[in-house]
Amino acid sequence: MTEDLSPEACHEPLLAAAPRRLAFDAADRNVWRARAEAALRRLIGVEPERVPADVHVAWSHPGDGYREIRFTYRAEANATVPAHLLIPTQGRAPHPLIICLQGHTSGMHISLGRALHPGDAESIAEDRDYALQAVRQGYAALVIEQRAFGERRDARAEAYRHGVDRPCHHAVLTALLLGRTLLGERVWDVSRGIDALAFFTEVDAGRIGIVGDSTGGAIAWYSACLDQRIAAVMPAAYVCTFQESLAVHDHCEDHYLPGLLNDFELADLAGLIAPRPLVVVHGRHDPSFPYAGTQRACAEIERIYAAFGAPGKCRLVTGEGGHRFFADLAWPVLRELTGW
Repeated sequence: MTEDLSPEACHEPLLAAAPRRLAFDAADRNVWRARAEAALRRLIGVEPERVPADVHVAWSHPGDGYREIRFTYRAEANATVPAHLLIPTQGRAPHPLIICLQGHTSGMHISLGRALHPGDAESIAEDRDYALQAVRQGYAALVIEQRAFGERRDARAEAYRHGVDRPCHHAVLTALLLGRTLLGERVWDVSRGIDALAFFTEVDAGRIGIVGDSTGGAIAWYSACLDQRIAAVMPAAYVCTFQESLAVHDHCEDHYLPGLLNDFELADLAGLIAPRPLVVVHGRHDPSFPYAGTQRACAEIERIYAAFGAPGKCRLVTGEGGHRFFADLAWPVLRELTGW
């Protein structure tokens, strides 16, 4: 027989029969949430000791309508996170804040609108300068360097790389050897970044939002699921059914959690975010996260929000483009849903 030689021949029936054991249960939301959060924390596999944040400010410089602070904080033992905080010079402190997460780019400088490497200018032109956008909207902005990107990229000698050019590849696989996930490590870094914000009195800890596209959208999504201090979430180029995105299209390894589909489809996890404001930003022609799957996921998310008595607190914003953010469409909706 030759019809079952490919991996897909085995996987596709298993995907179709994935049990989704923790599908959202509207009948007993509180019990479901406790079970779902515990299961997601197990899947993510990262809950290290919450060591002191040990914030160190390197410098503070004036910018165009903001003050920029470069600092580092400690996420866990042997994990220091470089970060930039932009504080508007207009308006009254403490300011609402947006955590800004780049996707697969050359680093956090993209969120700051700084082209340092080939291809950066093109990435910025697709509305990925989140921190500058946030400041123009009157928000403070926190930009963090995610693991395996930019200043935190793979530091091994070239001899160990064997031609693999995906920045997350080795970090993902090593994390799996340790019973961790890179996705979980990045979510942990976001949570510790919120801890570090206590050092800065200009920030309103009760009004923290988060934005990112693609991988940044994924980290924004899971961070909001697991950290209730995030009061609003705006994931772009990510929200789609797992069955129509991760299960069939090639994505970086950092998007995957072992066993995820046995417990959840993506929309189920909205039950850990509701009733907080949720703005899903998506391109109608995104080739990696097909729009039809986004529509299906959002229809289910809307039902979940309705179960929490907050049907108006989630919104799908559609741009006429591909795998990117759509700033002019998205920010007014975030302001409408949050009132910030």
